[in-house]
Amino acid sequence: MTWTAPEAEPADEPLVGAERPMLEAWLDRHRATFLRNCAGLTGEQLATASAPPSNLSLLGLIRHLTDVERVWFRVRLAGHDVKARYSEPGKWDGAFEDLDPARAEAEYADLVAEMAEARTAAATRDLDDTFLHERVGEISVRWLYIHMIEEYAQHNGHADLIRERIDGHTNQ
Repeated sequence: MTWTAPEAEPADEPLVGAERPMLEAWLDRHRATFLRNCAGLTGEQLATASAPPSNLSLLGLIRHLTDVERVWFRVRLAGHDVKARYSEPGKWDGAFEDLDPARAEAEYADLVAEMAEARTAAATRDLDDTFLHERVGEISVRWLYIHMIEEYAQHNGHADLIRERIDGHTNQ
């Protein structure tokens, strides 16, 4: 049997309320939107390049976002001694190289696990808490949430176009 990416439930965001729950919900909404763009696709489809010679693919984005979640939340915010899985920070192209559709299920699971690890890493930190970024200096947890929402929003635009090119599906 061929693995296909599971269905993902859309996440609702609050329209009013405190800042922290809104930021968390908006990030989760964007995470779910990305996973919904992958839903129902096989490893082969996820590894399909969007428009050669570009190597942009949904599987590459899965791997890239795994590293982004891991590096921002676990390495930088929580100070865990782990490395990116597919790339080096600042040189993210590795996530889009050497894709193997047979590993898509495991790599999808890695992304979902990193999302959970990120939630855990941020759960005990206030929005005004800060951490050090190796190149730019002090950054607040608030900035991190905004940055991650931006990161997913950008890649959700890519994912929408890639998905439509694969099978005509649009994530509306």
